[in-house]
Amino acid sequence: MGSEGGEKKALGWAARDPSGVLAPYSYTLRSTGADDVYIKVICCGICHTDIHQIKNDLGMSNYPMVPGHEVVGEVVEVGSDVSKFTVGDVVGVGVIVGCCGSCKPCSSELEQYCNKRIWSYNDVYTDGKPTQGGFADTMIVNQKFVVKIPEGMAVEQAAPLLCAGVTVYSPLSHFGLMASGLKGGILGLGGVGHMGVKIAKAMGHHVTVISSSDKKKEEAMEHLGADDYVVSSDPAEMQRLADTLDYIIDTVPVFHPLEPYLACLKLDGKLILMGVINTPLQFLTPLVILGRKVISGSFIGSIKETEEVLAFCKEKGLTSTIETVKIDELNTAFERLSKNDVRYRFVVDVAGSNLVEEAATTTN
Repeated sequence: MGSEGGEKKALGWAARDPSGVLAPYSYTLRSTGADDVYIKVICCGICHTDIHQIKNDLGMSNYPMVPGHEVVGEVVEVGSDVSKFTVGDVVGVGVIVGCCGSCKPCSSELEQYCNKRIWSYNDVYTDGKPTQGGFADTMIVNQKFVVKIPEGMAVEQAAPLLCAGVTVYSPLSHFGLMASGLKGGILGLGGVGHMGVKIAKAMGHHVTVISSSDKKKEEAMEHLGADDYVVSSDPAEMQRLADTLDYIIDTVPVFHPLEPYLACLKLDGKLILMGVINTPLQFLTPLVILGRKVISGSFIGSIKETEEVLAFCKEKGLTSTIETVKIDELNTAFERLSKNDVRYRFVVDVAGSNLVEEAATTTN
């Protein structure tokens, strides 16, 4: 890298307290190294987890915080030991930007489960510098945690795949649920859920969307290609689903009972939890025992799986259903996301936005 070891400035939009309100913020990126890639951000998706982080819902937020972990950008400089990328490559950065490299998950190419993982934002690099995310003009990332965006894939379509897409793909791959002919349920039709429908359908699955109301039925059936739609509050409809599904991908990020969905699973069926929920969930054990059912969690995906889902979506011609906003619309977008008022993923046009305002605050 031309300025290897030197400091670089960045301008992003940061939350400064648990109100979650974001505003322009200038800061210094961490020192660059031989394995680092310097990226000019083009766009960045908005994930529901970003709301938890900026509002300190999990009690572990550090401010100022620049969120954003579905980042697509262009490589503008590379370190002297970088072999995977060259200047001009269009690349992506997801949820993590560091790991220990020596534990069992790391040696198994499952670095997202490393206990020393470093988050893309709201974390600290090994040099003590805070990590900051993709709602900013630039980032510096170790090449291990950067992926190439397939040629011809629209950047705004690629962004949600770096979290929402791989979050669905990873458990389907891990649990051997990629064969055609399976029957799957998608619980919750948001950013992750809508990608779940598309990816499962592309694998040849019969897909049922389970939602709390019928408001999204037409969208799910006619636009996303779901085979069936069930309203979870309708006992007759839920009874119709009993003992029919091979798996359910549960994307709901708030407290909800598990028993109704466990009853929908076949023998050896799997309920895969993905929502970040800070209150305990409960279930009656006979619903699990009498069907040898599995309740599991799955967290994003590995770098390898991220590359796989990008290639899969390119091959199948899958696209995200998105709404593009400018960076000065971030606060409105977060308000709308908290009300589920988006179809189905916001993507911030960072490169096309004016990040500079007189209100920008400079720090470290």
